[in-house]
Amino acid sequence: MTYNQLWRQLTPLYDDREAQAIMRMVLEVAFGLSTVDLYMGKVSELSADSLLKLEEIMRRLLDSEPVQYVLGQADFCGRTFKVCPGVLIPRPETQQLLSMIAPAADSPFTLLDIGTGSGCIAITAALDHPQAHVAAWDLSPAALEIARANAQRFQAQVDWGLQDALHPPHDVDRWDFIMSNPPYICLNERPKMADNVTHYEPEMALYVPDDDPLRFYRAIAGYACHALRPQGRLLFEINPLYAAPLQQMLLQMGFVHVAATEDIFGKLRFMTAVSAKEAIPL
Repeated sequence: MTYNQLWRQLTPLYDDREAQAIMRMVLEVAFGLSTVDLYMGKVSELSADSLLKLEEIMRRLLDSEPVQYVLGQADFCGRTFKVCPGVLIPRPETQQLLSMIAPAADSPFTLLDIGTGSGCIAITAALDHPQAHVAAWDLSPAALEIARANAQRFQAQVDWGLQDALHPPHDVDRWDFIMSNPPYICLNERPKMADNVTHYEPEMALYVPDDDPLRFYRAIAGYACHALRPQGRLLFEINPLYAAPLQQMLLQMGFVHVAATEDIFGKLRFMTAVSAKEAIPL
């Protein structure tokens, strides 16, 4: 079996470029083969035990299981995080959220990541900004266990909390930044999504009811109205389909400088807003 034969097996599920990238990732992470090794035909030199392992990996990939779950890891901001089906797989576009805190990089600040999952946002913020106090919430004990393991691996200081974003505490002037990549996909969008997402990634991290697409944004923004410090910033990853109503909602809640930003793929993917303490939650 050659590298070309392996990645071509995945083309019913992925385009050629993605199939090649997935196969390179598998062969590097699971078997230590570099790109040069692949083109030198080293795949054919794998041991019998390695071939059995590779066969099992291919079976899972051909069942549409994401390669990140198969390998138990995903890259984010230049670091490799542990992931499993209990947490959402970090996406490259989400990395842009962290670039939005750059203006505070030289001074101490507080940051809360709501719906932390694997902990990739909170841990990256804590490591890149050691002067910051970083906290993170999630409703899933299993997700928090994974996040804590990732934090321990990187020796990152993050305060973890088991907390429902829909029923937050009444904190006042606590945070300079509140960040969240909450569930934002309506159930009616599910049929258009890939099997490797719908069959494997946690539903509680993905979906909202069709009749309430802003459910989590409304709750988090309501919390942010009193929990952000003066001029504190609210940073969301968003569903482009609901950018306009979300922007209108934030303005009605009293936030200022509300703006949508495109991601690296040219889609409206982020919403930022600045606290105005006279804001009144809806």
